[in-house]
Parts: sequence; C-alpha cells; structure tokens
Amino acid sequence: MTVTPLASRANLSGFRWFFLVATIAIVVALPVLSIFWLALFPEENIWPHLLDTVLLHYVSATLILAFGVAALTLVAGVGSAWLVSMCRFPGRVFFEWALLLPFAVPAYVIAYVYTDLLEYAGPVQKALRGWFGWQTARDYWFPEIRSMGGAIAMLSLVFYPYVYMLARAAFLEQCGSIRAASRSLGCSPWQSFLRVSLPMARPAIAVGLSLVLMETLNDFGTVEFFAVRTLSVGIYDTWLSRGNLGGAAQIACSTLLFVILLIALERIGRARQRHFVQAPIANRDRYRLGGWRSLAAVLFCGFLLMGGFVVPLLVLAGYALGNFSSYWSDDFIEIARNSLLLSAGAALLSVLLGLLLAYGKRLQPRRPVQFLVGFSKLGYALPGAVMAIGVLIPLAAFDNAVDALLREHFGISVGLLLSGSVFAIIFAYTVRFLAVSTGAIETSLEKVTPSMDRAARALGRNRWQTLWAVHLPLVRAGLLTGGLVVFVDCMKELPATLLLRPFGFDTLATYVYQFAADEMLERSALGALLIVLVGLIPVILLSRAIGWRRGDSGAELMESEAPAI
Repeated sequence: MTVTPLASRANLSGFRWFFLVATIAIVVALPVLSIFWLALFPEENIWPHLLDTVLLHYVSATLILAFGVAALTLVAGVGSAWLVSMCRFPGRVFFEWALLLPFAVPAYVIAYVYTDLLEYAGPVQKALRGWFGWQTARDYWFPEIRSMGGAIAMLSLVFYPYVYMLARAAFLEQCGSIRAASRSLGCSPWQSFLRVSLPMARPAIAVGLSLVLMETLNDFGTVEFFAVRTLSVGIYDTWLSRGNLGGAAQIACSTLLFVILLIALERIGRARQRHFVQAPIANRDRYRLGGWRSLAAVLFCGFLLMGGFVVPLLVLAGYALGNFSSYWSDDFIEIARNSLLLSAGAALLSVLLGLLLAYGKRLQPRRPVQFLVGFSKLGYALPGAVMAIGVLIPLAAFDNAVDALLREHFGISVGLLLSGSVFAIIFAYTVRFLAVSTGAIETSLEKVTPSMDRAARALGRNRWQTLWAVHLPLVRAGLLTGGLVVFVDCMKELPATLLLRPFGFDTLATYVYQFAADEMLERSALGALLIVLVGLIPVILLSRAIGWRRGDSGAELMESEAPAI
C-alpha cells in the first residue's frame, strides 16, 4: 500500500503533537517522580525513626482532620444546595450565589481572624466576662479555637462551596418527573431527597468531596497556626527544622498515598455517573417552606455566609482601613507586586501548556494521549509542601550538574541558577494548577464541532493555523476562566511559596502568614484583605454561570479540577 504525501505529512504532524504532549507530561511529572526517587534513596534513611516517633501521630491527625472536614462540608454543602435548588424561602435567590463567596477567603486567613475574635484576650470573651462578671478563665468554659475542632470548623467554612456547587448542579439537572413520581408513591419531601435526589447526585458530590479533602491535605497555614500536627506540617518540620530532605520526601510519599486513594474513590464514583434528561425547574416545582422551616433555612444559609465570608471581611476591612496609611508602604507595594507578577506568570504559562495539552488530546484522541494528559493533571492533587520538595529535587540536580560542568571546563562556579529562585515558584505553581487551566480549556474545546476542523483543513490550513484562526477565538472564555482561577489560586498558595521562595522574597500570602503567626493580625490585615478581594474574581465568574436551564455550568470547571488519569 502506497502512502500519499498528504497522509505522510498528517502522520508526521500527529507524531509531533504526541511528542509535544508527552514532553509536557514528563516535565510536569518530574516533581512526583523525584519525590519517590528521593524517598527510596535518601542520603540518610530516617524512615524507621519517623515510624517509631512522629509518623503515626501525623497520619492520625490528618485522618481526624480529613474526616471532620468531610462530614461538616457534606452537611453544609449538600444541605444548602438542596435548600436553594428545591425549596422556596425568603432570600433564596440571594443565597444561591452568595453561598459561593467563602471561596474567596483563604483558609489560613479565616483561621487568623477567628483566633483574634475568639481567643481569651479577644473581644468575644472580653464581652462575656464583662456581662457575667467572670474574672478568670477558670470561672467559665469556652471552646478552644486553636485545636483540632477549631481547625475542622475553619476549613469547613471555606471548603463547603466545593460540595455546594457540584451538588446544586446535580440537583438542578435531575429530571423533575422522577421526583414527582416519588411523591405520587407517597414519599415525603425528606424521603424523596434521601431515596431519589441524593443517590442521583452522589457522583457529583463525590467529586466535590474529593476536592475538599485534597485542599485539606494541602492546608498548612491553618493547621500549623492551630498546632495540629498533620502530614503537611510534618513535611515542613522535617525539611527545615531537622534539615532532612529525604525524610520529608518519605513523609510526602505517605501523603501521596492519601491522594491516590482519593483519586481512586472519586474515579469509582464518577464511573457510575449517568446523565438524565434535564427538565427546567420552575418555581412552582419547588417545595414551599413556611413557618419555622423557612426561618431555619434562612438561618442555616445565613450562618454559612456570615461565618465564611461576612465576618472575616468586616474584621479585615476594619483593621486595614483603620491603619491604611501606616501599612500602605513601599515595602507592601513591592510585596503585592511580587504576588501579582508571580501569579500572572504562572497563569499565562499554565494556560499555554493547558491549551497545548487539550488541543493535542483533541487531535490524538487515543488512549496513550489521554493517559498523558490525565497524568499531567496529577499535580493538582499534590499538597503544596509535597510539590515544593518535588520541584526542588530536579532543579537542584540541574543546578549542580551545570555548576560541576562549568567548574571542570571553565573553572567558574555559577551556584544555584533555578532552585531557590522565582522560576522555582512559578514552576511549582504551574505544575500544581495545570489541571485547572487544562480542564477549563478542554470543556470549551469539546463544544467546538469537529466539522470546523475539517473545514479549516479543506481550506488549506494546517493544525497550528487551525488552532490560531479557528479554535482560539471560540475557546477564549475557557482560556480566560482557567487563567483567572489559576491566578487567584496562586495568590493564595502558601506552603509551596514558603518553602521555595528566595531569601528575603515575600508574597502577600507569606506576608500575611508571618505577621499573623506572630499574633499581629492588624499588621497583616491589608494583605489578607487584598487576597480576599482578588479571590472574588472566580466567585463572580461562577455566580454568573448559575442558570435555570442548564444547572450550574460553572460546576464544569470545578469538576474538571479533579485529577483524571
């Protein structure tokens, strides 16, 4: 069989795209591979010592924290999603988008705010002592905010929107006739929810819950401030306090076991997902709540909104505006500029790589390419502290190799070129959040009919020209959405920045952490407020995506964040 020149060029182009996708996937997978390599071959094997001393404590604390956050976010997310989707009560239209606002608040910021409010010297306990005449802490009992229970509560207040968004989308997409049939068979609204709506929404809820647990594993600022010794804190202590990078990598591998388990459970749940015929939900189809039920719905949704967004925003705004002239300095402007430039650079790079991966998957929809694209998204599942170790290992190896080569042949030493530099932070951000940009772009590309590709090829356009002239204008929304979400995630990222930043280099996240950890919330309030205000950008995008007919199209982005292999 003779191969025509056109077919030969097509095969060559297909191979080039496969090679490009494989190269990107391998580069972004280097941190994961490096962690396993260092864990298996450390300079000093302290694994037996870790196992005998602190590892089991780290694991047990992580499990307790994860189960507690999962339980609270499940109740808060599913409960609020059911209320605003299937019920009628005062303020429902407001709450359906306002319940997303806690997305904008980093977990460590809300921990600092509530510690300042609820600790012994805070305004709440001072007011209680004044009202009741108590003199010392022995005269009354008050829950300790800096504890495991406090960490669970703080993380749940800002992570429940993951479950809320996906659960609400699932409820709105369910066929109304199925619920009507259950009611005709004698089910009460509560029984219809438990027997019909909840099982149908279970796959989407599983995706949201997996994202919550991954963010819980990633958290460092909250658990470190509350003295909860999780695996994330163990990595930080073992690396910096004990000076043992190999031991930190071994703890990181333990964290990865949790991640792999979460991904497997989420894959199993999503594999059972089915799409039902959508029936637009009219207002008359919702259950009308009256009396105490209506009041309870308002209080429940209002508590989540007040606790997760309004109170932190008011406290931070009060501190920041009250001392604005003192804190707005040249140093603060430079720190804010560092955050903006780092986040913008990582967002641009992740969008570029995400576009190449998504387009390569479209051109070569074969199992090897799908696997490579899915594998490249694994970075999102890595906690920031784990990512920092994985990034440092290959960059340090590269720096040492270049330095040794130049010493041998030219007698000069260049020291560290990449590790401990701004490049290391951008690389870590890109690898960690590449799944977000790739998922958003894939969602947009899936809506472009393949006939447009064939038409462009028939007009003589090659694949690069088709991408530039046809696909880019059509997927601009996905590019913008993915880039903005990555930008905001990078602004909030704390553990990777703490571990990889150059000496004397700060971002808004590290600035807030340093002062708040020293009980100086007033000094950190301006930086924390700026992070919250920037975080409102994706919340506004998700809020605008809420629709009546298609459910929450914004949930597509959140679901795409879950790593797919």
